[in-house]
Amino acid sequence: MIIGAVTPLILEHGRDVSTRQIAEATGLAEGTIFRAFGDKESLIQAVVEKFLDPEPLRNAIRGIDPQETLEQKINDIVFFIRSRMAGVFGIMRALGGPGERPPARQVNREYVELISRAIEPDLELLNVSPERVAHFLRLVSFAASIPPMNEDYEFPTDELASLITYGIAGRPAER
Repeated sequence: MIIGAVTPLILEHGRDVSTRQIAEATGLAEGTIFRAFGDKESLIQAVVEKFLDPEPLRNAIRGIDPQETLEQKINDIVFFIRSRMAGVFGIMRALGGPGERPPARQVNREYVELISRAIEPDLELLNVSPERVAHFLRLVSFAASIPPMNEDYEFPTDELASLITYGIAGRPAER
């Protein structure tokens, strides 16, 4: 509850958020908050860890109905990845500095498996392997989530999903 109440303040004020603002946002005394987190830096770190937690994205992808149209599944995946990246970049921007960047990682095999499972009923429509689709979806979604890359021209999620779908499937599916 505390992390949820404090997150908008940190996104707005970064490290300059005051303990008084935190107490007001949570409706708790400062002492109560810092008994739970130790100090303001520990609370900020907990907010960062929330944004870096990959499990909400994994759960969202797991929740995709494999019987949906390929275009809808691609749209959902792009939306989920973009939402996660927007949150990660938002917290990085708010806190600033290279020390707050997420650690470099290899592409997580679990995402490839989850996305492959979601699109499995449509394998005959694909021009590339499901693994290639998964990597491409992450790449495009990641790039489309970087604020400087979207300042002059915004790609709506449905347009990106359509471009990806017909790029990987080559043609609109028969309905």
